[in-house]
Amino acid sequence: MWTTEQFGTAHEGYVGAVLDDGTEPKPAYLDPGSGANFHETREWWAYSGILNRPKAARGRAACSCGWRGADEHVIDWDAVDVFTPLFPSTEPREAWHQHIADVEARTVPLPTEMTALLEQLDKQLTSLAEETPLAALKAVAALETLTKQVAPVAAFYAENDGLSDEVLAQGLGVSPSDAKSRLLRYRLMQ
Repeated sequence: MWTTEQFGTAHEGYVGAVLDDGTEPKPAYLDPGSGANFHETREWWAYSGILNRPKAARGRAACSCGWRGADEHVIDWDAVDVFTPLFPSTEPREAWHQHIADVEARTVPLPTEMTALLEQLDKQLTSLAEETPLAALKAVAALETLTKQVAPVAAFYAENDGLSDEVLAQGLGVSPSDAKSRLLRYRLMQ
């Protein structure tokens, strides 16, 4: 699975299985051998035809938000290692990255100055962590304090703007339930 820090589980990417008839199979349940805990997946490698599961003919980029890539890629089961869930082509991952770029483009834009400041902060903190780790940790603590101060205020104002859950979700690039969760988490941050 592919993830981004910004969007978390709202946009987890993977190569989904596509059957001969063009449909997606039902989720496969995997038993990791720990009792009643099963793992559910729709990833291509789980549909190799074993354990009474259908055999995927093709794979395509997919996202936990429901998005599906347009291009399908034939799976040559004789040429892939079923024990290595690495898809033989990078094209699905590239399509998912484009999906993430499209999601990002629909989110609320950050002011140019803020984007530049965050990039500069990232560069300086990374350098500081390598050169003077204790100073980097002190800076991180200051950022955590700042975040704890600003997040509840921003969440309060965002909630009081009277925006619908869908508008909040699009602005943050997550699902409506994830947006509500994030606002609650930020509001309760102390």
